[in-house]
Amino acid sequence: MGRALIVVDVQKDFCEGGSIPVKGGADRAHAIAELVRRSAGDGYAHIVATRDHHIDPGGHFSDHPDFQNSFPVHCVAGSEGSDFHPDFAPVAASEAVDEVFYKGAHSASKSGFEGSAGDGTSMADWLHARGVSNLDVVGIATDHCVKATALDGAKAGFAVQVLLDYTAGVARDTTDSAIDEMRQAGIALTGEPVVLG
Repeated sequence: MGRALIVVDVQKDFCEGGSIPVKGGADRAHAIAELVRRSAGDGYAHIVATRDHHIDPGGHFSDHPDFQNSFPVHCVAGSEGSDFHPDFAPVAASEAVDEVFYKGAHSASKSGFEGSAGDGTSMADWLHARGVSNLDVVGIATDHCVKATALDGAKAGFAVQVLLDYTAGVARDTTDSAIDEMRQAGIALTGEPVVLG
C-alpha cells in the first residue's frame, strides 16, 4: 500500500508579504521543505504539490471579499505571488517532488483534487495509477485548501491523514471547525496547526 505526501499551496501569496498572507505560513514553508527533504525516497512512495493558478476565476476574486468563497486577487498565473515560497521552491523543483498539480484557472478550486498535472492528468488518477492508497496532507491553509484537499481525498477512496504540525490556519474558529469536519469524515489528524491570526 503506497503512501503519498500532498503539499498544498505553499506559495508566496499565502505567506507573510503576500496578497492574502496566513500568519505562520513562511515558518510552515520552511518546516515542510525540511519534511520533504527528510522523507524523499524514504517513507513516501510519492510526493506531490499543488498550486493555486488563477487566470479568470470569476467571483473568487473580489474587491469586497468574504474570505470564505471570495478573496482579494492572489496567485495569478505567471505572477510572483503564485510562485512557491522561497524556502519550498528548491525542493519543489528537485527530484523529491514527483508532480505539481495546478488548480483554479477558471474557478475557486480549493481542493488539489480539482487540479491537474501539466499533461492534464487529475490528481486522483495520477495517484491511483501509482498504487497510492494512503495520503498525508500538509500545507496552507488548514481551514481552506488543506481541508478541501483532505476531504476530497477521502471521498476519492484514499485513507487520509493531515499532519497539523505542518499546516497554518487563517483563524482559530474556522480552523477548529475544519478540524471537526475532517475528523467527522474519518480523516486522521496528528499534531496542532499553527494559528496566529
